[in-house]
Amino acid sequence: MTQPSRSGVARPQRIVVPVPGPRSKEAREREASCIAPGYQAIAAYAGIAVDRGIGSEIVDLDGNRFLDIAAGICVAALGYGHPEYVKAMSEQLARTHVGSFTTLARVEAVRAVAAVAPTGLDRVQLYSGGAEAVESAMRLARAYTGKFEVLSFWGGFHGKTSGSLAQMGSDFKHGLGPLVPGAYLTPYADCARCPFKIKYPECALLCVEFARDKLKRETTGRLAAILVEPMQGTAGNIVPPDDFLPAVAALAKEHGALLIADEMITGFGRTGKMFGVEHSGVKPDIMTLGKSLGGGFPVSAVLVRDDISKSEPWSKPSFSSSSYGGNPLAGAAVATSMRIIREEHLVGNARRVGEVLLEGIRKLSERYRSVTNVRGAGLFIGFDLVDPKDPATLWSSERCKQLFSGLVGRGLISMAYAPRVRVNPPLIFTEDQAREAVEILDAGLAEIRA
Repeated sequence: MTQPSRSGVARPQRIVVPVPGPRSKEAREREASCIAPGYQAIAAYAGIAVDRGIGSEIVDLDGNRFLDIAAGICVAALGYGHPEYVKAMSEQLARTHVGSFTTLARVEAVRAVAAVAPTGLDRVQLYSGGAEAVESAMRLARAYTGKFEVLSFWGGFHGKTSGSLAQMGSDFKHGLGPLVPGAYLTPYADCARCPFKIKYPECALLCVEFARDKLKRETTGRLAAILVEPMQGTAGNIVPPDDFLPAVAALAKEHGALLIADEMITGFGRTGKMFGVEHSGVKPDIMTLGKSLGGGFPVSAVLVRDDISKSEPWSKPSFSSSSYGGNPLAGAAVATSMRIIREEHLVGNARRVGEVLLEGIRKLSERYRSVTNVRGAGLFIGFDLVDPKDPATLWSSERCKQLFSGLVGRGLISMAYAPRVRVNPPLIFTEDQAREAVEILDAGLAEIRA
């Protein structure tokens, strides 16, 4: 079934039962009696129970169809139910699915990653989750340099395990101390909300100069690595100036430290280039990968220079391994995901469709004074929701949840439950879907304003 849209283009009828429908409610009530709290906000707030996914859509148990611009927080790069992906995973599952022995699936996986990696990064180690890979990257940096301190950034998100938690620049770690020693944090180039209250480029990258002073005055001079996202995801899909990352790389070099680029979110086409570092030309010493890497299967990786990978004790048998890392299913997932991204030209698609989506949201900002600081690269887009009378004041959580629920009720899964809204649909998103997403956002914002 279809229904008319504001643009006059026929759109699919997304909502057939008011959200949440009775079957979703019943399933969530059954789950609530056993599941622990603390699972992802998007699932907690949406109120739906998912039946299946098709392309860039999610279908709930009541038959409601939702256009997805969250993509499992960037994990569903290939969307849902991609036939080649389903076929490859089914075939691998029928052969073998567990173990650390060499398999043809893993051979193809590591070679596929190395083939698209920045020049010089040619060794791959596979893991099962983002934090696990980040922890391993920091251990490797310490093994190579013989030093132990790590600098990361405000707004950064690198996982919730002990070591990565200490490098997190947000309130996720409040109440969870004491933290691992040797962790230092400094402001990121979030220029729209600069903590120094100076405009770029007049600031001359004061954030990097501040980091330089911080390392001089606060550390013991034993810096092993600087850990940085080329563009920050959890902070709100923040895109720094092009000269920020080169300046950070230079700072790492000054201290004889390694540069670790956390490309969990920005890797494999998300920003319209294969990797986020390509926007600035920086070549990191180590990269951490995930999300799009496995097309939805839980797999992550450390990508590193050959000479660094040989550092002991990291390189000793079992010292950098993971029980689930590089298992046959993970190998099949990575190899197939890499092949689909390449053969379906999804990096270019992210760039083209991202331009349509970004332009649509920019037009919304012209109509709604509450929508500001529209930013993005490829299908990595963000905007801020603010008080029109005081743009420095972000929307409250309650107001954001009101918008989020209104969008869900219209058939759009978004990340509008926080005031720094992240828009990151599957890499297979189409231009027409981008326009539909903007139309639904428009309707949701109009309701809030009214």
